[in-house]
Amino acid sequence: MSTLTASLATAWTLLVTPDPALWAIVGRSLAVSALACALGGAAGLFLGAALGVARFAGRRLALAVLNTALALPSVVVGLCVYLLLSRSGPLGFLGWLFSFEAMVLAQSVLVLPVVAALTRQVVEDAERSHGEQLRSLGAGTAMRALLLAWDERAALLTVGVTAFGRALSEVGAVMIVGGNIEGYTRVMTTAIALETSKGDLPLALALGLVLLAVVLALHGLVGLLALLGARHEARCAAPALVAGAAP
Repeated sequence: MSTLTASLATAWTLLVTPDPALWAIVGRSLAVSALACALGGAAGLFLGAALGVARFAGRRLALAVLNTALALPSVVVGLCVYLLLSRSGPLGFLGWLFSFEAMVLAQSVLVLPVVAALTRQVVEDAERSHGEQLRSLGAGTAMRALLLAWDERAALLTVGVTAFGRALSEVGAVMIVGGNIEGYTRVMTTAIALETSKGDLPLALALGLVLLAVVLALHGLVGLLALLGARHEARCAAPALVAGAAP
């Protein structure tokens, strides 16, 4: 039996047994990413919706900074958060370095520009279509942002799912600020990197299979949301077409 075949067989055993250590890592990964998406996603949603409808001096610069933040390497984000949380840093008094909270903060910083940029595009497209009508009804900037975001909630839900996948697959930042401490801050991506370097391929493969399954499920959910959104638009458009065709 080859090393790969033997490792896959052992990995499958770890998955179906189930192995407590493996599923503890999986649960911690999902918890960190979900909380980071809730915090960073909420801030990104607010920022993106505001940028989608507001017009002000320096908006192009703000958009350039936001788009640049999309390409920030995760290790740079991890380094910045590390410096903030270190004992001599401005947030050192929190004592969060190498903790669950530090990983949530790092992933929130990574998620925020993703949600903000995609939300801004969705809301700005909706503003082009419906903004004039809302302004004629007396809706201010904040009200338009709120109404357009709610109207595009299906698309924004897809943005949230995308952000969750981004957070879940991240490794550099959480390894820097979390320390990859067994039983405390070890998550799927950092555990895969560590176990592979140690030569413990079965555990790394088992975690990799779980991570791949979650990512595939997320992409399936995105596709399902897009399909449901298209069907909803088709149902809404059908009465209008019938009414327009009536004599």
